[in-house]
Amino acid sequence: MKATIYDVAKEAGVSIATVSHVINGKGKISKERREEIRRIMVRMGYKPSMIASALTGKKTYALGLLVPDISNPFFAEIARAVEDEGQRHGYSVFICSTDNKDEKVEHYAALLQQKNVDGVIIGTGLKELSALDPLLHGGIPTAFLAREIPSAQVPSVVVDDHAGGAAAAAHLIALGHRKFAVLAEEESVSSSRERVRGFRQTLAAAGIVLDPALVRSSGMKESMNQALELLQGDDRPTAIFCCNDMLAIGALRAAKQLGLRIPRDCSIVGFDDTVLASVTDPPLTTIAQPIEQMGQTVVRLLVRLIEQPEERPERIVLTPALSIRQSAASRPPE
Repeated sequence: MKATIYDVAKEAGVSIATVSHVINGKGKISKERREEIRRIMVRMGYKPSMIASALTGKKTYALGLLVPDISNPFFAEIARAVEDEGQRHGYSVFICSTDNKDEKVEHYAALLQQKNVDGVIIGTGLKELSALDPLLHGGIPTAFLAREIPSAQVPSVVVDDHAGGAAAAAHLIALGHRKFAVLAEEESVSSSRERVRGFRQTLAAAGIVLDPALVRSSGMKESMNQALELLQGDDRPTAIFCCNDMLAIGALRAAKQLGLRIPRDCSIVGFDDTVLASVTDPPLTTIAQPIEQMGQTVVRLLVRLIEQPEERPERIVLTPALSIRQSAASRPPE
């Protein structure tokens, strides 16, 4: 039998009115008490009627999460972290895959507005901010995750992508590499742009020029073919920096097809440190993002914005870390 508001009130030792105030974000109730009652709601499996709440203009306790592709392990792990933290606050999460396409972003933004979600997390690339008009102009609390557009005055949680790209370059330079290639994501993906910028600037500081012809934009499906082009010929790069782990896996596959041995013939460094990084052959040296912390932090910022709309948007920058495995090694002798 489903738990009712009466069951929650009895378990929490409060009145039905107090539970109702917590559901609707009203009343003079301490933050600690609100969270305690929400935990009881989650534990008992109590969920207010979303339809009834939407019709009366009340909270639906639902959030939207827009990501490029849920099949990418990074975004799958992000979605899990967001979902777990959302549940801790009493929210369900709708997950939408956009393929980094503005038309899909606009479609899902309008759909989530129709669903009367209480807030939306944007973790996808955008070419035009106008794709988010249904949310931003509709007054729906919105936060950015692992992506950001400075002109959008909303909370954001990002990793220092520039520092991550710089760390990848510094590691490969220390290993003696001097000829590099890069597999990047689309130009519309701000995080990838910053990773390439940090990588290029660190090379420049060491007196190394990154050949623009060796910087390729690629999706997951095209990464192997792009890497095949980069790795053929005697003048191939001795190291490839990939702006996410899936691109790095494409590079590993290309090397194997060409009969190259990693890292003897070419070093490969990824970015993300998803679960796949430790099971590739060889295991992938990569820049680790604090994925769980990212998901938890953005939900907390969004919930705070929902409950306190007058709060100034906060920008949280988390620090990535180099995770050394076996896909990168000293440059082979010439």
